[in-house]
Amino acid sequence: MQLYNTLSAEERAELIDQAGKQRLTLSFYAYAKIEDPKKFRDDLFLAWNALDALGRTYVAKEGINAQMSVPAENFEAFRETLEAYEFMRGIRLNVAVEHDDHSFLKLTVKVRDKIVADGLNDETFDVTNIGVHLKAKEFNAILEDPNTIVVDFRNHYESEIGHFKGAITPDVETFRESLPIINEQLKDFKEDKNLVMYCTGGIRCEKASAYFKHQGFKNVFQLEGGIINYAKQIQEEGLESKFIGKNFVFDHRLGERITDDIVSQCHQCGKPCDNHTNCLNDGCHLLFIQCDECKAAMENCCSTECLEITHLPLAEQVKLRRGKQVGNKVFRKGKSEKLKFKHSGELSDQPLAKAQETKDIRQKIKVKKVLLGKAEHYYVKAQIGLFIIENNELNIGDTILISGPTTGNEQLVLEKMLVNGKENSVAKVGDKVTFEVPFRVRLSDKLFKIIS
Repeated sequence: MQLYNTLSAEERAELIDQAGKQRLTLSFYAYAKIEDPKKFRDDLFLAWNALDALGRTYVAKEGINAQMSVPAENFEAFRETLEAYEFMRGIRLNVAVEHDDHSFLKLTVKVRDKIVADGLNDETFDVTNIGVHLKAKEFNAILEDPNTIVVDFRNHYESEIGHFKGAITPDVETFRESLPIINEQLKDFKEDKNLVMYCTGGIRCEKASAYFKHQGFKNVFQLEGGIINYAKQIQEEGLESKFIGKNFVFDHRLGERITDDIVSQCHQCGKPCDNHTNCLNDGCHLLFIQCDECKAAMENCCSTECLEITHLPLAEQVKLRRGKQVGNKVFRKGKSEKLKFKHSGELSDQPLAKAQETKDIRQKIKVKKVLLGKAEHYYVKAQIGLFIIENNELNIGDTILISGPTTGNEQLVLEKMLVNGKENSVAKVGDKVTFEVPFRVRLSDKLFKIIS
């Protein structure tokens, strides 16, 4: 009985490309009393794995919080797996306004103490006494009321690229930080102001609205379904968007556009830009905004220091990052002295530029290919790439694809290669292969063979 992933992200991406079927990105949550989260988790994994559903889900005794990628043809079957549980019957699924077949490349379902890290003691107040839910049209109307205070309950790296006009955007790195800050900031307005809150998909506001009602706020409202549902409703109903810019999302897309306004800057050069990236240096993984020009010049890195590290042999890179916190700490690193044009806290509602239709350099080429191996080194002066073959065979005359987040997708026909230091026409699993590559190769690059 398979209860965990057995494929790498690269292998899963390959299968998705070969299938050629549309996938939907969606999110949902539900607060409920779950007696056995471990069994609940395992049952969900088995049901979703059978439907080729991918994503990241947290379950706890208090409920479920999920962001998913589901084949469009399996959407209704996926809904049935949820509605098998009474507390999820009729559950709202927030379907993204922009889809990417690679938004998630693994299925992870984890048991946690809480489905959102809010730092609250739920025993001290009634978590079911929540604020009034507002649909998009109602939300727009209440924003026009001079007695309304609207608060963004997301983090600084989320609000920087997009937010509702006139919103308070706390300069925080975690949701739990924002609660006492807002409580103190608005303590004199508990009786006579409308406290209107929003977040990405609504889950943070469910708990926050109950907390602020417990703190004595009389008129508490929340955006139903968050920004994701708001974007869908304004499209369907032809409403004006009071939200400007991009909505940050926690998948490979890192954002979906709500309006064509760009309200943030490249953190390296200051050019209007709202595309997030993670520093390519595995010992850093800084989350920051980077324009295409800086991406090319800095090779996906946040600084010259990190750029130099990515050019070192892999063994030296591993040695340098020992003891450093990366991975799940990536979003906590959104503030750095390296980021000269980083803005957070009080943000402007004035657009800096309009987004243009451009080719996404992160987009993967839709061709049938098989993964051969990965880059081990690139000899700059000689323009020679070193690769390790981990799967299949490589032959002279093969059309190959070298792909990576900075390199993009580069194809060439293999005319000559050295296999384990000697010229040969065939390379097999375990072999080290070198051949001429007329462009820079990075350690994050993968080597594929085009099969059609």
